[in-house]
Parts: sequence; C-alpha cells; structure tokens
Amino acid sequence: MSTFLELLRVAAIFIVFGSGGGMILTSFYSSDSGTEPYAWLGGIAVLLLIFVWYRNTLQFSGWHKLKAQDKLPRITTILLVSASMLLLVSPFIFSALSIAGAVE
Repeated sequence: MSTFLELLRVAAIFIVFGSGGGMILTSFYSSDSGTEPYAWLGGIAVLLLIFVWYRNTLQFSGWHKLKAQDKLPRITTILLVSASMLLLVSPFIFSALSIAGAVE
C-alpha cells in the first residue's frame, strides 16, 4: 500500500510542478515568437529539475522507506542541473540561429 501511495505522490509532484513550470516557460517562450517551436526543450529541462529535486530531497519525506535511499552523486546532480540550464536557454539560441539563417 505504501508503494502505491508513493507512486501516486510522485505522479502528483510531476504533474503539479511540471505543469506549473510549463506554464511559466510558456509565458517566456511565447513572448518571442521564434522560440515556440523549441519550447519542448524547456519542458524536458523542467522534468530534469523535478527529478533532481525529488531524488535529492523529496524521496526522504514520503511514505515508502527503503534501506538504500541515497541522494544522487554530486557530479550527477551538477551534470543534470547544467543540462537543464542549457535546455532552458536553447530555445532562444535556436531561434536566433534560425532567424540569422533566414536573413542570409
């Protein structure tokens, strides 16, 4: 039963915070019309950030307790957060590249 409750909790976290992050990103990406085709990259970034947040903090406060609950290794955390930051900025970069390519 606790496994089911934890799975439900994880799904709720990803749905609530994923949709909230998606709405925030949509407002940023829709302000510049060239970034809209690449907005899905920001969605992946939000999901990566939620995953890191869950594995490093939220898993320790849930219903399902495992003996082998560990945080992500520091290097993995740094790589995932860096990749997320790159993905968050990449729609603006791709938009600038596509506009520059269309001008030439």
